[in-house]
Amino acid sequence: MSAFPLTRRAALASLGALLPALAEMPAALAQPGLRIRAIRVDVSPIRASMGDPTAAWVEEALPGALAQSLAPYMAPGDRNGATLVARIDLLYLGPSSGGPGPFGSVQDTINGTLLLRGPRGVVANVPLRAISSYYRTPVDQTLVERALQGRVVALAQAFAGWAPRELGL
Repeated sequence: MSAFPLTRRAALASLGALLPALAEMPAALAQPGLRIRAIRVDVSPIRASMGDPTAAWVEEALPGALAQSLAPYMAPGDRNGATLVARIDLLYLGPSSGGPGPFGSVQDTINGTLLLRGPRGVVANVPLRAISSYYRTPVDQTLVERALQGRVVALAQAFAGWAPRELGL
């Protein structure tokens, strides 16, 4: 017999304390074996506010970054698989002149939503925000567009890196 006998009352109290935490978990946790058959990226909100080429850079970089970070869960063409739609609502690039961070770094931010649609409806609808740091270099002053594109790609990779965790996979 153990030093701490587990009574029925203690077991029920423990279960009662655990239920609120389980209720907050993403819906994808409740579906073991979830497979993603396709990834789509919706950049219409940032295309309307920022225009191209920024929206085009996100549209180009994000699907590959998501596919890479979600590779263990990908099943292209699986009819029972879910479709992941990543909608990007906001993209903020800090000042290029340097900032208050370490070594003059600035924070760039991307906000969006991950919507996972399965054959039976929405599996998960998760807001996601990712941040990356930008360190200015002397080359950035001459190749401004290339530097901006690099910052956008870094944000797309940061966003994709958080996707599996936020989806509960």
